[in-house]
Amino acid sequence: MLYPFFDSTYILIILGIVVSMIASGFVKRTFNTYNKVKSQNGYTATDAARFILEQSGIHDVQIERVRGDLTDHYDSRAKVLRLSDTTANSTSVAAIGVAAHEVGHAIQDQKNYIPLRMRAGLVPAANLGQTLSMPMIMIGVFAGMNQTFLNLGILFFSFSFLFQVVTLPVEFNASGRALKILSNGGILNAQEVPKARKVLVAAAMTYVAAAFMSFLQLLRLLMLFGGGSNDD
Repeated sequence: MLYPFFDSTYILIILGIVVSMIASGFVKRTFNTYNKVKSQNGYTATDAARFILEQSGIHDVQIERVRGDLTDHYDSRAKVLRLSDTTANSTSVAAIGVAAHEVGHAIQDQKNYIPLRMRAGLVPAANLGQTLSMPMIMIGVFAGMNQTFLNLGILFFSFSFLFQVVTLPVEFNASGRALKILSNGGILNAQEVPKARKVLVAAAMTYVAAAFMSFLQLLRLLMLFGGGSNDD
């Protein structure tokens, strides 16, 4: 019984993919635009990150280089801020904005920002959900639309959706902290801060798109398999 995977609700998945592609294209275009704008104060992204960490009283976070394009991230377990090849030595407004955003996560970690802790706590459940949701649903389908397995699959998938939802305040808050630091720290001038804001807003839209995609997938599963019991 494969028809549930190819019915009209598939339009929800297509919609999510389109939104995700638009968000991804938007952030790449925005980053590329402001990656050409060099900071007048001459800070590299690594210099800016180190300066912000010191000004924030954070002395236990290391800065490392990581391969890739916009693979920048903060590892709270290892206390390491990793800046990508694209970002690390760049003096562009875009790169400094990205680095400041990642330092924003380090500041969240220092201050025990609750949504950050919640997101970290949800990682095992989200990974479990990604691994088991579709197998449970497939078992339910091939077992004659067994509602118990179908409900388990939907429940497991909801963990991934919850993770995406909790990620939103974490990312928006990190960007807010970054912009405040960049405005007050003398790293960027008054004309450059709005440009960095555009980069961070564009980047935030990718997380919104990911949450929207996850919501549409969950909605589709509920529409297809969230009906009445059929455990006979």
